[in-house]
Amino acid sequence: MRNHWLEVGVGIFIIAALCGLLFLAFKVSGLTNIGDGHYYVIKADFDNIGALKVRAPVSVSGVKVGRVSGIQLNPQTYRASVTLQISNAYKDLPIDTSASILTEGLLGSNYISLSPGFESQMIQSNGRIETTHSALILENLVGQLMFNLTNNKKDNKDTKPK
Repeated sequence: MRNHWLEVGVGIFIIAALCGLLFLAFKVSGLTNIGDGHYYVIKADFDNIGALKVRAPVSVSGVKVGRVSGIQLNPQTYRASVTLQISNAYKDLPIDTSASILTEGLLGSNYISLSPGFESQMIQSNGRIETTHSALILENLVGQLMFNLTNNKKDNKDTKPK
C-alpha cells in the first residue's frame, strides 16, 4: 500500500513538472499572451520590411514595449502595413513618433525601434505612425559597394595619362 501512494505522488509531481515546463516554453517563445493581455494597436507603413516577422519585438530605447502582431501588403500603395501591439504601460507615445526597422547585431533578426517625438498629442489606439524608416538590406549595401568599387577602377584607368 505504501508503494502505491509513493508511485501516485511521483506521478503527480512528474505531471506538474511537465505542465510547468510547457507553460514556460509558451511564455518564453512568445506564442501566447498569458498574463499580458492589456495592449493597444497602432499601425505603420514601410517601403521594405526586410526579414521582419510577426512576433518580432517593438522597443523604445532598447526596452521591449510590444510586438509585431501582423504584416499585410497594402494593395493601393504596395507598401507593407505592419500592426504593432504596444503594452498599455507605454501608451503615451507622441503623435510624431517615428518607427525604424533595425537588426539585432550584424546577422540577427529584425525588430522595430520607436523613437518618440516631442508633441503633446498622443497616438490613439488604432492610430498610425507616419514617419517610418525601412530596413537596411545587407545584400543591397554589398551590391552598391561592389558597383562603386568597379566604377572607381574604371575611372582611374580612364584618367591615367598615356
